[in-house]
Amino acid sequence: MIGSLRGKVLDRDLDGTALVEVAGVGYQVHVTERTLAELEPGTETFLYVHHHVTETAESLFGFRAKDERITFQHLIKTNGVGPTLAMAVLATHPPAALVDIVANNDVAALTLVSGVGKKTAERLLVELRDRLSLPMLDTPAEASGSAVADVREALTGLGYGTDEIREVLRDLPSDAPSATLLRDALKSLGAKRA
Repeated sequence: MIGSLRGKVLDRDLDGTALVEVAGVGYQVHVTERTLAELEPGTETFLYVHHHVTETAESLFGFRAKDERITFQHLIKTNGVGPTLAMAVLATHPPAALVDIVANNDVAALTLVSGVGKKTAERLLVELRDRLSLPMLDTPAEASGSAVADVREALTGLGYGTDEIREVLRDLPSDAPSATLLRDALKSLGAKRA
């Protein structure tokens, strides 16, 4: 099984894959939008990899951080969650934010993920509660997660749509205070509507 790749980024595609050359062999790796933006063609990179094997295909899923790979592996063990949905969850919520979402039983946050409805979100919260209790993912419920929840609630109250909120929160750092996140979110949303 392939556990990591260190090599040169040859290409990246809008379908969420990057081509990474290692010792003359090109590996096509599925990554989140955030990671894809960081993988500049011609640069060296290191990715933690999950080698996903099914009866009909083999796929590689790449992550910049080890906790992302661990979270991905827990997500795909959840009933009804395949690799595509797991990547969508990680693209919307980094691991630390996801731990906070599960700890706070935040159904609304999970429904921001494309393809996750209320019932799926509720099931995910129940099934992930035990799975995300790894030491490296255990972080105290800091202001970061609740700050994101506060901003989401404020934007919803201001009449912004779910898709707009999901997109703007994906681009913001999750470790800033609520006031800073809200100001940056409103600035970004205002620029997009202008």
